[in-house]
Amino acid sequence: MTEMYPVLTDNISRRNRTNIRFRYLVIAGSVITVIPIFLIVGNLAVKGFRQINLAFFTKPAPDTFQAMMAASSGEIIPGGIANGLTGSLLMVVLASLFAIPLGLMTGIYIYENSSLKYARFIRSLTEILQGVPSIILGIIAYIWIVKNITRGYSALAGSVSLAIMMLPLIIRSTEETMRMIPVSIREAAFALGTPYYKMIYKILIPVSFSGLATGVLLALSRILGETAPLMLTALGSPAISLDVTRPVSAVPLLIWDFYNDPNMVSLVWSASLFLMVFVLSMNLLARSVASKHKYI
Repeated sequence: MTEMYPVLTDNISRRNRTNIRFRYLVIAGSVITVIPIFLIVGNLAVKGFRQINLAFFTKPAPDTFQAMMAASSGEIIPGGIANGLTGSLLMVVLASLFAIPLGLMTGIYIYENSSLKYARFIRSLTEILQGVPSIILGIIAYIWIVKNITRGYSALAGSVSLAIMMLPLIIRSTEETMRMIPVSIREAAFALGTPYYKMIYKILIPVSFSGLATGVLLALSRILGETAPLMLTALGSPAISLDVTRPVSAVPLLIWDFYNDPNMVSLVWSASLFLMVFVLSMNLLARSVASKHKYI
């Protein structure tokens, strides 16, 4: 058989050799890419784990003198990131209360009215907003909220900037999730005489819950690590505060403050380790939700 088709056999052999070379090239590139990541994460874990204790999560950030005295004696720096955790939680909750309902409703509206000019305009605006750098969104929130509404830095201004960042992700993920639902479900609901609004909140939303939840979790994981917009809106605070009209801190802001103080280098590693683990957990949770709940 091989003697009858020598050219075909040579082509197949050459193609197999090419595939093997390409496979090894991809493996080598993956290893080269993954090794530095593991080294960075390992270094972060080793240096950051030393400061992780109960006080790290329950006490506010120390002042420069306390950090200097602890660093000079080789002790663990007193204090932690409690003010950053409180501020981050406060602003994320406020941003979620605004962005999640509005994003879900807007995404459903675009899907249900995709042929209308207004829906296409909103989709285009969402795509543009998704590509805007976070620092620009922070400037917009500064001009809109800080200068004209709150007349100062506050948790409210910070939550507005975070909500603006969440909206494009939730809107686009909601629209794409709705597109994955079989049209037969809608048709069956209408055939049974289901009102339009009941079809949406009793059929479409429950069926697409996993996709909607995944989009929300990914949006939350994105804003948790943002620093630039909060520097222009929330500013930061050394105290634990739940007042939405006053400046508050956040974990990314604390990391920046620790970085600018040579006596708090250990806290930089610890806060970065916590933030990395938390954001990674949010992404893994989103993947788990998406994989366990399938569409009908």
